[in-house]
Amino acid sequence: MPRDQHPEAVIVHSSDLHLGTDDSFSQRDSLAVLPKVLSAANEARADIVVLAGDTFDNHRQPGELLERAAQILRDYGDPIVILPGNHDPLTPDSVYRRGGLAQIPNVHILGLNVDQSVMFPEYELEIWGRAHLDYTDMSPLADPQPRSTRWQLAAAHGHYVDKERDPNRLIGSWLIHREELLATGADYVALGHWNQATPVGSGEVTAYYSGSPEYAGTVNVIRLTSRGAVEVSQAPLNGILR
Repeated sequence: MPRDQHPEAVIVHSSDLHLGTDDSFSQRDSLAVLPKVLSAANEARADIVVLAGDTFDNHRQPGELLERAAQILRDYGDPIVILPGNHDPLTPDSVYRRGGLAQIPNVHILGLNVDQSVMFPEYELEIWGRAHLDYTDMSPLADPQPRSTRWQLAAAHGHYVDKERDPNRLIGSWLIHREELLATGADYVALGHWNQATPVGSGEVTAYYSGSPEYAGTVNVIRLTSRGAVEVSQAPLNGILR
């Protein structure tokens, strides 16, 4: 296929929505940010939405709230890829198991209703990520997925450290080290865990935290162009691109 005939794709990346009821959130609509993120994705004409961890604040969510969340995701219709994070890991009592979210046709939950990756052949794209399976420490970018498609996006939820791994460090905190980021070779790494939206790394691999949409007020918009470029911008939740 000629270079200029490759399909383009627009991906909206967000994380840390922290949906759900908790003592500190008792006075607000605990699902309000989800339709705002999806509305921003619609405004950006996104082909795919990636939620890179902590979509839910915890697993102590009532069935009614999970039903509402499922309906919002179902009504959105376009593909959504969810990476379970340290707040909402794939434990036996996970909201993703209890809430029937894995049965929604347009929702791909990494590690649950898809394996560690999901293919989008129409965009020549693979999205992969290591889901948090419990509350213990893990390496979010361990064993990177070998590239098999023109475009590859990695999703990871953890704390980026701009230095090499210290084998003597005892505290984990789901660390992502510089060499692990580089080893992905991905076209874009969608990161979650930080409230602030910011790029990380040396730029050899395009890697961004989206930040929590309630804190940052934005989502990341990634454009994979037919000429092979990766363009990253932020779109406010009111839908105005900047």
